[in-house]
Amino acid sequence: MNNQQEASVLLVEDEENLQSTLRLNFELEGYSVTSAYTGPEALDAIRDEHFDVIILDVMLPEMDGITVCENIRLTHPDIPILILSARNQSADRVLGLTKGADDYLTKPFNLEELLLRVKNLVLKGRRLAERKPVSQMYSFGNNTIDFNTLEAVSFSGEKITLTKKEAMLLKLMIENKNEVVTREKILQAVWGYNVYPTTRTIDNFILSFRKYFEADSKHPKYFHSVRGIGYKFTDEE
Repeated sequence: MNNQQEASVLLVEDEENLQSTLRLNFELEGYSVTSAYTGPEALDAIRDEHFDVIILDVMLPEMDGITVCENIRLTHPDIPILILSARNQSADRVLGLTKGADDYLTKPFNLEELLLRVKNLVLKGRRLAERKPVSQMYSFGNNTIDFNTLEAVSFSGEKITLTKKEAMLLKLMIENKNEVVTREKILQAVWGYNVYPTTRTIDNFILSFRKYFEADSKHPKYFHSVRGIGYKFTDEE
């Protein structure tokens, strides 16, 4: 499995038997594995070393996994994080994703599924690392956005003044062109960690973008809602 051979994993799990089992299986898959047993150990490891993916248990001594996740995101917004938890309530899953995790798997789990999810996170992280940032001027169709001045010109030639939040969300979606951006990712990137709007607020932003930039807002070409997951910007030109 060449894609993982140079990938490094930080495995944060205090249960020794599970730590040993997972470490062995990841090493057999070609990963380099660093083990941490507590939250502070995990944060120390991240300060000292680069990781391609972090596997993070929720129930940890000294500092719980959700708090660790929040701390990681303050300084490392793009490292893929997969949370492991014995809690299988949807509210726990939502909390983990809201606090910065990319994926969430409940115990007991299927080992093959875990390996597959980690592989996908590593590949996704590498694609993000290789992605070129959006230039300050971006055009699609007959629309133009100037991220420096927060101004745009619509398909009809109308000049639009964007709010800072609108510009941040546009840039995030354009950077992830042709890929679904989850609601959780939008909340982290645009609204930060302390204040979260409702899903309806994000929907209203997308409706505004359609009004600004779509010739037919009822049949959008560029700005799409993906039911139950998030939103997508497509630009094939």
